[in-house]
Amino acid sequence: MKMFNFGSRAIFGLIGSLLFVSIPAHADHAWGNYHWARATSQFTLKIGNNLNNSWGGYLSMASGDWNNPGAVGAPFTPVITTVVSGKSNRNCSMVSGTTQVCNKTYGNNGWLGLASINVNSSGHITQGSAKMNDTYFNTTKYNNPNEKLHVMCQEVAHTFGLGHQSEDGSSQNSCMDYFSNTGTNSTSTLSTKPNYHDFEELTIIYGHLDSMTTVAPMSSATLGAIEDANDWGKLMSQSSEGRSSTYERTEPNGSKTITHVYWTQESVENCRSCDHRFEPHDD
Repeated sequence: MKMFNFGSRAIFGLIGSLLFVSIPAHADHAWGNYHWARATSQFTLKIGNNLNNSWGGYLSMASGDWNNPGAVGAPFTPVITTVVSGKSNRNCSMVSGTTQVCNKTYGNNGWLGLASINVNSSGHITQGSAKMNDTYFNTTKYNNPNEKLHVMCQEVAHTFGLGHQSEDGSSQNSCMDYFSNTGTNSTSTLSTKPNYHDFEELTIIYGHLDSMTTVAPMSSATLGAIEDANDWGKLMSQSSEGRSSTYERTEPNGSKTITHVYWTQESVENCRSCDHRFEPHDD
């Protein structure tokens, strides 16, 4: 195991706008300063469906929930999602201007869901991906509709630029919290959809216009999938409960790939402050 003292790192993380912190349920949960560049107040983000049949319905439900702010009394959303045929593979190579969503038995590596964004020198998101690890979702503990929808809703929304409303395990009735729909909570629909504050935060994130767009540009260039956890780059921050970690990797073209990792409950039981990449995962 490798342990980390995040006291000094927290200061660096705040400067770099990368730190995830436990926060109360209000509109203050952006993922750093990252956002898609666009020149209109509302834009459509293509979500590539690379999922098998066991997951496709959950992506459609999550997309519909993010497109319906009125369901929770919010007046507006700047991000409209449309699910399209995937242009990646189940290893989830990113495709310029889109978010690609994938599932696969990625192995006993400790993570349940993973979201990555590539950002240019201006901090604009240029492409994203979200992965669901069937190694765990095929187990009795995690294989239930509410947990799958919770994780799908959250990982896709990380690629919008949203962070967590809460990381202490309590439910804010938002999929952007760390309530676990497992065990005695497996039948609970809490935290499976966005809430009012998620749409409020999106409106803040996208409260300005850009002079150009990074959404679905003409280029079809792809960024290769990051298969090995050691390729995620440098560990930048970790939640106090140990369930989420953020990594940063610099690409050859000077852009950065930022990866948010949602660890299983079992991965953090022995050491919350460890970099879980270096732990054995036999669960």
